[in-house]
Amino acid sequence: MKSADIIESIYKTADATRDELRFIIENRSGESARMLYGLARERACEYYGKKIFVRGLIEMTNYCRNDCLYCGIRRSNKKVQRYRLTKEDIMECCREGHSLGFRTFVLQGGEDMYYTDDIMTDIVASIRAEYPDCAITLSLGEKPRESYQRFFDAGANRYLLRHESADPEHYRRLHPAELSLANRMECLRNLKEIGYQVGAGSMVGSPYQTVDNIVEDLLFIKEFAPQMVGMGPFIPHHETPFAHEKPGSAELTLFLLAIVRLMNPKVLLPATTALGTVENNGREMGVLAGCNVVMPNISPMSVRRKYMLYDNKLNADAETEAAYESVKKSMDAIGYEVVSDRGDYAG
Repeated sequence: MKSADIIESIYKTADATRDELRFIIENRSGESARMLYGLARERACEYYGKKIFVRGLIEMTNYCRNDCLYCGIRRSNKKVQRYRLTKEDIMECCREGHSLGFRTFVLQGGEDMYYTDDIMTDIVASIRAEYPDCAITLSLGEKPRESYQRFFDAGANRYLLRHESADPEHYRRLHPAELSLANRMECLRNLKEIGYQVGAGSMVGSPYQTVDNIVEDLLFIKEFAPQMVGMGPFIPHHETPFAHEKPGSAELTLFLLAIVRLMNPKVLLPATTALGTVENNGREMGVLAGCNVVMPNISPMSVRRKYMLYDNKLNADAETEAAYESVKKSMDAIGYEVVSDRGDYAG
């Protein structure tokens, strides 16, 4: 068994066995990574050209009812300065983002019960009415199916809900007892059935993660076939139980992103902020490993440093316009073009 042969096979078939995935991950080298990245770039260009789609990230609340062990805004962290954006705040973010060229808005937040279904449907419907040319993505955690349906009917197009780990035991070690992988998977299935473009994904290098866990994630992503995959390195936050754990590596993250691209050729694949945080030029390296999405922060400057899921977050102090221009410049430098486009799934 040779890594080059397996990588070539994944490129041709968009599939791999458990043993093949384990082998190329455990035996990865600079040579196999270069081959993998080249083929992943080729596959991404086949469906999307050299276009990079930008998503305007609006971090609407850092209140959260959950207590996930890795997360800086977990409910047990009493040192967080909590905040909520008003509907007017969110609409102002959209106005600024739209004028710059953003055509997707991502409303992300902790699981904050203040935002009832009525409040959220009003916000979504207002964005939909004012920006009919834009996609609306939500990332607000686990909800009843009825809530997801209401948001969709109000005009939301996409929903991001990272599964974090496809192995139940590993999932349990990262989350409080009241959260379960079974419920997370049920939410993902509901979202897909309703008609959302759905995003799943995991942390690379999270505490207790094994190669078998990583392989399970890759196989789940292949089987579930989400339209988007958010995969970034684990980064510890100093006010969590995992404060002293080792961060995930950019090198392994890039390798896995390229595999995701080959196994899911049309996927919308972000080069995450976390990747750019652990590695200089991490987002550019992500694009060169098959990514085609970048998500600059367009939240109000007053709240940027309050939404810290992990330490040392990239560009927390960058003004929206400056961050956007920086992304355009960095992508241009590696031969890619940031486009003013919704950037829908090529399926």
